[in-house]
Amino acid sequence: MPPRKKGSGAKVLLAILGVVVLGGIGLLVGSNALKHNDSPYSSPSIPTSTDSPTYEPSEEPSPATATSRPTATRTTTKPTTTPPTAPRTTSTPKPKPGPTDADLVLRNKLYKAGGMKSVNCKESRSRPSTAAGARANYSTLLKCLNKAWPSIVAKAGGRFRSPHVLSFSGTTQTPCGSYSDTGPPFYCGSTETIYMNLSEDIGNYNRHPEAYQKVWARMWMLHQFAHEYGHHVQNMTGILAANSRIRYEAPTQAAELEGSRRLELQASCFGDMFIGSNRRTYPVTGESLFQWKWLILHWTDYNNDHGDGVNHQYWATRGFNSRNPNVCNTFAASAGKVR
Repeated sequence: MPPRKKGSGAKVLLAILGVVVLGGIGLLVGSNALKHNDSPYSSPSIPTSTDSPTYEPSEEPSPATATSRPTATRTTTKPTTTPPTAPRTTSTPKPKPGPTDADLVLRNKLYKAGGMKSVNCKESRSRPSTAAGARANYSTLLKCLNKAWPSIVAKAGGRFRSPHVLSFSGTTQTPCGSYSDTGPPFYCGSTETIYMNLSEDIGNYNRHPEAYQKVWARMWMLHQFAHEYGHHVQNMTGILAANSRIRYEAPTQAAELEGSRRLELQASCFGDMFIGSNRRTYPVTGESLFQWKWLILHWTDYNNDHGDGVNHQYWATRGFNSRNPNVCNTFAASAGKVR
């Protein structure tokens, strides 16, 4: 359990942060369907010849003998010919190559999109002691995050859309695989869905009677939800898919794990940008701030794919204090900052 605000702090390892699932991931930025405007062409008119003389209509001639010889009219117009011209060739400009995977993670426009402003988010009055209470908190956070991120995603060139949110207990089947509530919450990129672990959130809140423990449980749920939403931001801006391809091509397992840590630490940085932007209204002050600071440091990276506690604290604090995505470029950081 987390420590009391005063006194000797117990060293307890927390459950690992939710993993993002990359199976069957789709690219973020949706493409507009092209419309073919097939307007019919009219057939060209065929020119008529003027070689034969034309006659005006007249009255029927009388049977009397004609006294004058008709004269024929000779056409004197000389046909003109147009000298042939060579067809003009125009060079078609080559399309500019799109950003590479390295560009998408290292030099994404998101890093220059500017800071996040508060949306005056307030914590739900419901407590996660029941499934209904937990879901009320998820709903409140989703609405707040959907107000905080659209302008930043748009400036980055992405198309904003709200993620789906599903809660689960026991085992859940998803397009990204089968997952149990013995594990953390997670994000499935192929369906843009955040899966929140009801068993974990309700269990954390009800496990201990102390008030400070319940504050810790609420801060943990807040951090987890904002972290998974951070993966959704990565998805909308192309970072998630690009990182997946880079990791797939990684020459060693160590390199693949480092790529995973960079992704996860960035998601926490993005999530804590939101928490820091709304810390006065949510609020994240007093005991809540103390428990948030404790939990971002005290977690265990069991699989070496999320980053250790020290580095997690480093990136989460950067997001919380700066509230600007330009401090969350974990892909440009040294290997030591993403262990």
